Amino acid sequence: MTKDGKKPDNKAQQYGVTPQSVDFNDWYNEVVKKADLADNSPVAGAMVIRPYGSALWENIQRWLDDRFKATGHESLVFPTLIPMSFIMKEADHVEGFAPELFTVSKIGTEELAEPYVMRPTSETIIGHMWSGWLNSYRDLPFLHYQWGSVFRAELRTKAFLRTSEFFWHEGHTAHADEAEARAEVRQQLDLYHEFCRDMLALPVVRGEKTASERFAGAVATYSIEGMMRDGKALQSGTSHYLGQNFSKAFDVKFQSREQKEEFAHTTSWAISSRIIGAIIMTHGDDFGLMMPPRIAPIQVVIIPVGRKDNFDQMCEEGEKLAQELRAAGIRVKVDKRDGVTNGFKYNDWELKGVPVRVELGPRDLESGVVVVKNRNAEEKETLPRAEAVAGMQARLDAIHDFLLGRATDFMLDNTVTVDSYDDFKAAIEAGKWVRAFHCGNPESEKKIKEETKATIRNVPLDDAEFFAEREEGVCFHTGKPSGYSKRVIFGRQY
Repeated sequence: MTKDGKKPDNKAQQYGVTPQSVDFNDWYNEVVKKADLADNSPVAGAMVIRPYGSALWENIQRWLDDRFKATGHESLVFPTLIPMSFIMKEADHVEGFAPELFTVSKIGTEELAEPYVMRPTSETIIGHMWSGWLNSYRDLPFLHYQWGSVFRAELRTKAFLRTSEFFWHEGHTAHADEAEARAEVRQQLDLYHEFCRDMLALPVVRGEKTASERFAGAVATYSIEGMMRDGKALQSGTSHYLGQNFSKAFDVKFQSREQKEEFAHTTSWAISSRIIGAIIMTHGDDFGLMMPPRIAPIQVVIIPVGRKDNFDQMCEEGEKLAQELRAAGIRVKVDKRDGVTNGFKYNDWELKGVPVRVELGPRDLESGVVVVKNRNAEEKETLPRAEAVAGMQARLDAIHDFLLGRATDFMLDNTVTVDSYDDFKAAIEAGKWVRAFHCGNPESEKKIKEETKATIRNVPLDDAEFFAEREEGVCFHTGKPSGYSKRVIFGRQY
């Protein structure tokens, strides 16, 4: 039985995946593994991203990398190892990361004079290098980023969401003044929002983190927050205004136009491989993944359907159809596997979430038609072959719109507004997001988290797509005036 007392979907169980309503955590872990996205590794807390998952990550990297370069950002590569003394230079930074650091204290049997840390993030070593590169305001801005992995010890790990090594880009920029730096922070936050909405079909809330949730060493942290199918929030990207904190710690200064010595204003921003977890948990269903078409490694899978005496011919016809689709810019795979049933192939590709399946058999070939099934649809369609090819991009766009609309409706339907602590606790326990006034007191935030496991996800921006309304009220927890002139978003998080 499911958690709400209903009988599980037998069709879903045939796919070998625990239904979401029975155990969402088991469903997630099984989908990650059975859809060939990732697997556990012999290194505690670290995963191996398999080719299908890697192809998805490469598509994510490619889209973002093109946008970074289009706005004048340059990629570089910094070492994985960072001297411990660098981490110690910025007090808030070391306090925030100390429990998570991996340290290297020996080479062979020889003790190092100074330990290294495996980078948890690169603000410190980048600040050190910038101090030697920056002389004049004419050198600014520095617009840098790198792709790589970072290391943060995790006690309870979950593939893509929380691993001791994870993959990301980290952007780092330096500017002559605060206004320019803050504009950079906002530019990247808006880019992440655009990426999630237009490529991943993910509705996200743009907002500012409270002081309690701010990045260690930042003056201001902004995030995009998405709602997963179990009601929990996932911080899907961040953009930080670091002020002059790291500049002063690492002597990143320059000669201004007025011939004065000034410290640079710096930023950092990132999206990591946990965004793959967001794709899985926002769009997946009891049958597995449901890949957003614009980022999917495979947008269309063609299944040749034939007997032993004509299977090779059907595979050839499938390749011809694939070439037509590729010429139209569609990512296609022809499943030529022998020795497995068509039903197995259908289930396998549904589990992997490929947006469109095309079946091609001898009778279809004679009739000039193909059988098409969208991953988000129950029924198959029989279409003229030429129409299927010509209309494929529009079909993929329609699937994207469906996924975005469904996820948006789910988020809005599962976000409630409350004004009392009793209503707050009931809503959080029911797996909802909560909009409520809060006084802004960190001790109140801490108490709420201890009692309900819910945190302020962010304070929505005035021009955020969702929940942006400005209004005054009193804190549901302390009875004091709102500290933000609007309701903030509370939820349990990954």
